[in-house]
Amino acid sequence: MTELEQTGDWWSQAVSRFKSQWVIKSLGTTGGIAGFMWVYFWLLRHPIFPVTVMPLTWVDHAIRFQSWSLIPYASLWIYISLVPGLLQLRREMAPYLSAVALLSLIGFTIFWFWPTAVPPPDVDWARYPSIEFLKTMDASGNACPSLHVAFSVLTALWLQRILKQLRAPWPPKLLNVCWCCLIAWSTLATKQHVMVDVETGAILGWLVAALYLYVLPRLRISQGVIEPG
Repeated sequence: MTELEQTGDWWSQAVSRFKSQWVIKSLGTTGGIAGFMWVYFWLLRHPIFPVTVMPLTWVDHAIRFQSWSLIPYASLWIYISLVPGLLQLRREMAPYLSAVALLSLIGFTIFWFWPTAVPPPDVDWARYPSIEFLKTMDASGNACPSLHVAFSVLTALWLQRILKQLRAPWPPKLLNVCWCCLIAWSTLATKQHVMVDVETGAILGWLVAALYLYVLPRLRISQGVIEPG
């Protein structure tokens, strides 16, 4: 099979997956995001413990505010929708939804008992209406760990697994990694998070992804629950 034929084959499989039961996937993804945001903002606006202000590092001082970083920051919601869109609803969706639920539960539990915020940057938000709106909504709270980064890392690792299964070439795999890194960078460039938030968010996303993509499947194989493949 030529390289062109392989490229067309993986792409046709990806399109077929997106088309399969897309209405249910779309409604489920939209409902899941809406439910997540409701809990997130409720915790943000009703802290019951003192709010800890996160420390700045040299990275935070080095990365200056960039107004255009709002674009990759907001692209998270498109990015995380790719995985459920590519998964087969009956065979592959349950582990992913369990991973998303676990990551959210861990994040919300931390926010409940240890609410955090980033120190206010020296930026005149009135000059940037779109960012000012984000600050009004999000208030730079529930900072550590950054769930923006955690979900990006979880998505990147899950998407790499799917692309490998589809035998996709290297460009979409590289794009996946770059998109994840750009979202992580945007959390610093919008001044929504500091480096400590990004690091802890990345660790959280990696741990949850590793649990569901590697640890649990190997346990099931060793116990004879599923066949290796």
